[in-house]
Amino acid sequence: MNKYKLQFIAAMTIFGTIGLVRKMIPYSSTLISFVRAIIGTLFLLGLHFIKKEQFNKFELKNNLPLLCASGIALGAHWVFIFESYRFTTVAVGTICNYMAPVFVLLATPFILKEKIPLKKGICAVIAVVGMVFVSGVIETGFTGLRGIMFALASAVMYATVIILNKKIRGLSGNERTIVQLGVTAVVLGPYVLLTEHFTHYEIIPSGVVMLLVAGILHTGIVYALYFGSIQNLPASTVALFSYIDPAVAVLISAFILREGLTFLAAIGVIMVIGAAVISEIDLDKRRKKRLPISR
Repeated sequence: MNKYKLQFIAAMTIFGTIGLVRKMIPYSSTLISFVRAIIGTLFLLGLHFIKKEQFNKFELKNNLPLLCASGIALGAHWVFIFESYRFTTVAVGTICNYMAPVFVLLATPFILKEKIPLKKGICAVIAVVGMVFVSGVIETGFTGLRGIMFALASAVMYATVIILNKKIRGLSGNERTIVQLGVTAVVLGPYVLLTEHFTHYEIIPSGVVMLLVAGILHTGIVYALYFGSIQNLPASTVALFSYIDPAVAVLISAFILREGLTFLAAIGVIMVIGAAVISEIDLDKRRKKRLPISR
């Protein structure tokens, strides 16, 4: 296994632990997102200059509206997913959040003017049914619906980030992320200052440490690992390994946080992740590889 695969696996594993870290931070979701954005921007900016890389100013200017919109959507995505962890389990929040690719797929005919392949359409339906199982509405009604709605809102915002990123041209992933995180910090900054009552906050050392971990490890370092590896891996590998994130989150929810997972919810997890993995497998290419070469 090459170093780029190891870096990507490490990044996905770290992403999968963000729910656990959120549970250990006694501060608001907007404050956590704001701190993440600031630390992440500074970390990646520092790395950018250490590597002596240059910003493409022309393309930055051309893509600025899309970068700003995606930065705002990224901030909203963070706030919503952190709020979901307050009202539901890490497993449920993460799996509902992983409906983002399904939302992108459903939006492509209208926004990107692309047709939905039959296989991907079937997988999307399976994922939606799986999400219903994960949500628990069949077993417990609408208990915990608030957390589920926050997670789905997070998925919609992340789907927006994905779609906007598809329209950005001429910039590296690192350049995009630096600007997007910077926009997130600029947008959340005034909101945090106006809405947070800092005098009411108790400075808890463990909470502050976890807040720094969320900023340094789960934003700066993880994005550096992510963008340092993704450009050197085939798309199929990236798609497959991306599901390490929800798998880790589900395991943490069940075995570390002891949040529990019903049988139906477990089936739903398998359906969502399984549908996502199958939708990324190109069966035609696999068949072609097995066919004998005609002479």
